[in-house]
Amino acid sequence: MTREEKSIVIEDLAAQLAENNTIYLADISGLDAGVTSNLRRACFKANVSIAVVKNTLLAKAMEKSDKNFGELPSALKGNTSIMFAEAGNAPAKVIKEFRKKSDKPLLKGAFVEEAVFVGDENLETLVNIKSKEEVIGEIVGLLQSPAKNVVSALKSSGGKLAGILKTLSEK
Repeated sequence: MTREEKSIVIEDLAAQLAENNTIYLADISGLDAGVTSNLRRACFKANVSIAVVKNTLLAKAMEKSDKNFGELPSALKGNTSIMFAEAGNAPAKVIKEFRKKSDKPLLKGAFVEEAVFVGDENLETLVNIKSKEEVIGEIVGLLQSPAKNVVSALKSSGGKLAGILKTLSEK
């Protein structure tokens, strides 16, 4: 690879890093072509893009980026695949589901909305991260809950009050 080709790859990686707020690094070494193909299909179904990258080029792209990747560059050892997604937990769910059949991929690290996670032990934490839509849904539900309680209390109290008044008027 010539210097010009490397600089183009670095620029492309830097642009992808700037565009995405959910970036996962995984180790898929040792997977044969069929299993790797199945992983790519699973990623595609979950709206996750995956690509194999060279560690040195990715490290240089991270240096160029405005984002603070913290300890993430230290995870760039051995074979590295980079995963991009809209939802913060989508790649983690793909990895966890895929590991039911295989011992790989291993999570090297993740960058999710400015939070950095390094190490495979963080996979369960990342799976439990809620997506933006899930958080908005919970907030809407919490905001509607008190109003629903007040309305139902008024309806039930109104019925009781009307019943009491009817009984008193009949006496």
